[in-house]
Amino acid sequence: MINLAIFASGEGTNAENILHHLCGNPDIKVVLLVASKPGIGAIARAEKFGVPTCCVRRAEWEQQDEVLSLLRRHEVDGIVLSGFLVRVPEYLVDAYAGRIVNIHPALLPKHGGKGMYGHYVHEDVLRCGDKESGITIHLVNGELDAGEPLFQAKCPVMPDDTPDTLASRVHELEYKHFPDVIIGWATSIGKRTENQA
Repeated sequence: MINLAIFASGEGTNAENILHHLCGNPDIKVVLLVASKPGIGAIARAEKFGVPTCCVRRAEWEQQDEVLSLLRRHEVDGIVLSGFLVRVPEYLVDAYAGRIVNIHPALLPKHGGKGMYGHYVHEDVLRCGDKESGITIHLVNGELDAGEPLFQAKCPVMPDDTPDTLASRVHELEYKHFPDVIIGWATSIGKRTENQA
């Protein structure tokens, strides 16, 4: 069994979609949702699935021992960033090298890096006059949005698009592809763990 934690900062629609797809999976289980602030929608969505939740505020990410201890207590093998707006600390990237995955609402390496999240990404795509956008699912390393890409999917940018209409089209790609990519990635973690045993 591969145990995953989901890290979230917002309403949690992607997190709920992931939980729905993994429900009943005999090999992969979400054992924890970590919220970056209290009261966000992702917490209630996770609780509907019986997933334990906790809140780690921005300053608390500096408490390395406490964060790693939390993940060890839940026997977390991999981490899924789902609309998580806190920079993952270096100690966590090191401890979970190759085992943290993120989704970005654009075709990296374009429209990535500092300040490029949410509507800022879609505004930048439109400002640059791109003909297509999409999603990039990638591993997390020490640089923002620069980890190894696992998957990309594209959608057209329409001449009359606004950030909202483009976001809607990109969200559809997220809901369609993110769970399946997570399943493939988590399965690879399991195989690596078996080989090391």
